Amino acid sequence: MNKLLILTVFAMSVNAFSQDTIIPLWPKNKIPNHVVSDEKEVHEVKDILRISRVQEPTIEVYLPSKKNATGQAVLIFPGGGYSILAYDWEGTDVAKFLNSKGIAGIVVKYRLPSSVSQTHKENVPLIDAQRAVRLLRNKAEKFNIDPNKIGAMGFSAGGHLASTLGTHFDEKVYVPIDEADKLSARPDFLTLCYPVIAFNQSSTHKGSQNNLLGQNPKPETVDYFSNEKQVTSNTPPTFLLHATDDKAVPVENSLVFYKALVKNNVPAALHIFPTGGHGFALGLADKHLRTWPELLFGWMEHLE
Repeated sequence: MNKLLILTVFAMSVNAFSQDTIIPLWPKNKIPNHVVSDEKEVHEVKDILRISRVQEPTIEVYLPSKKNATGQAVLIFPGGGYSILAYDWEGTDVAKFLNSKGIAGIVVKYRLPSSVSQTHKENVPLIDAQRAVRLLRNKAEKFNIDPNKIGAMGFSAGGHLASTLGTHFDEKVYVPIDEADKLSARPDFLTLCYPVIAFNQSSTHKGSQNNLLGQNPKPETVDYFSNEKQVTSNTPPTFLLHATDDKAVPVENSLVFYKALVKNNVPAALHIFPTGGHGFALGLADKHLRTWPELLFGWMEHLE
């Protein structure tokens, strides 16, 4: 009986102090640009968890212990060409890794562009990204987070979304619905990992561009989402990471964004590895690539 009681109390404690919380980005029936349809969200697990056709966007919160917490938090946008989300590979695994350094990791399950379940699909990922920043700021005290130390990290197409957020945070892309939407959507810093940046260029990742904008977008729309053209002095400080031999998203994407940051006097760090290809995430299997998170942590420690 005593053993059973101990096990029950232990289970209740684990549940009570669980570090992850999944929170809807939007109140029910108030998701902007959403169209009721038969489209269903898909979760596929093989080597990684791939999520597609997202219908109900969320944030999944992973917190360090209060004793270890630095107050910093990072919203994580997994990649997948605006077609799927590599949800654990470039999401929850990264959040847990950040926790080891006392940093809150928040994975954003953002909506992917859909002509079936959305209107103006090109704006939908940015709508969810802006909301994620505002919602986290609104809940900062609850999660023991400094509302002025919230960054955005994105991988590949998620890097494009994070850079879109960092250059379009003031754009009015949805009608405010509550108190959270009165807060700023500007991230305090950006981390862009092998990001898609430039559209309509030789270095463009055509899959991401086509999925977001369609096959024949207007030139002004292409320019709007070519984020190297949208950098200003108010763009957040940025850490960029890429591999020279990336054949999917050429390193030129990071180079043009870095150049734009320097031109606008935005603090920036650029780390280019000679090898690694595309989609290496934390790079834990490679003795060189796996050093990049430590470079990031060092950079974050010196942010004002």
